[in-house]
Amino acid sequence: MADYKLTEFQIAELIYKSVSKTISVEEQAVLDQWLSVASNLELYNKITDRQNIQDKFAIYKHIETEKAYKNIEARLFETDNSSKAFKLKHYLRYAAILIVCLAFVYALKDNFFTYNDPFVVPNENVVLQLENGTVKIIREDGSTQVVDENGQVVGNQSGNKIAYNKVNDQAEKLVYNTLKVPYGKRFEIELSDGTKVYLNAGTSLKYPVQFIKNQKREVYLTGEAFFSVSKDEKHPFLVHTDDLNVQVLGTEFNFSSYPEDDEVNVVLVEGAVNLFTTNNQEYSKRLSPGFMGVYQRGYSGEISTTPVITDVYTSWIHGGLVFRNMTFGNILKKMERHFNVTIINNNVELTDEKFNASFRDEPIEKILEYFKITYNIDYTIKKNIITIN
Repeated sequence: MADYKLTEFQIAELIYKSVSKTISVEEQAVLDQWLSVASNLELYNKITDRQNIQDKFAIYKHIETEKAYKNIEARLFETDNSSKAFKLKHYLRYAAILIVCLAFVYALKDNFFTYNDPFVVPNENVVLQLENGTVKIIREDGSTQVVDENGQVVGNQSGNKIAYNKVNDQAEKLVYNTLKVPYGKRFEIELSDGTKVYLNAGTSLKYPVQFIKNQKREVYLTGEAFFSVSKDEKHPFLVHTDDLNVQVLGTEFNFSSYPEDDEVNVVLVEGAVNLFTTNNQEYSKRLSPGFMGVYQRGYSGEISTTPVITDVYTSWIHGGLVFRNMTFGNILKKMERHFNVTIINNNVELTDEKFNASFRDEPIEKILEYFKITYNIDYTIKKNIITIN
């Protein structure tokens, strides 16, 4: 469970509790998982360095960094139990968290976590990023016009869908938007050519606001999406990911390429697609309806194909979760994305065991109860952290 998608303040508080030795066993497990990523550990070491914190705060000339840090450092280990001291400790606790958070934010700007990483979805909102970097929060309980950086209306948003204006033959330059969907949510986009794209939780799609005449239609995916591509023989449609790419004329297919998964797969519902890897674009594999193409990361680079029941791989569009011959570890990844939770698996013997199960838009408690009854697991839920024993 690579990156738990905790907010910066949640991570900062975990770091504070770790340093001040007030962290619980469950919280330490979450922090340890987060620190298992090399870049996170590097960031942790940087932001807990005293001199670094002072240097960052020197930007704010109204704050006496040395004095503030000494005060916090002294109060963190103060043993006075008086009411006044208790209140001061309580206040300083949040001051310390704030310092760590701000240092964290500055570290982000120093490219420890770059915001142009398409998989980092801020907060719990669907986010639209314009070509110039401007970020807009999508309110799913309302509707609004989608405008470009020049104030021109390019589409309309209603609920969990954005529909872009139809292709304009006058467009001469490709201008890209990027839509980022957080864990626990799904979203739909209708592109300017009429192609419909359904985005699963934890997914990012970069696409042109307007496709251009006599050029290929190209989009860039991280995560999972179902494409219903408008047929246009003069303008092939390409979906790019870091490892595998798909070229079509008009068809329906599901494309899953989450960075933390071991494999990338494409399931064809109808039509025909050609699959080719990023490293070897001369080699391609043609996929027929009812088949899945699979690319294993870190192996030979070959694309294998196998017949499948396509509904199993598209049920997520309607909120379903279907597991077929899937390891328990991968099931937990899917549940984390689907429900926006953190799952700590202490029952490591189950990690590589394979399971079959189907759920239709069920709450996570019901799914956990199924595994508890059927496979004799135990679990606890504390806020958005689930521990399996």
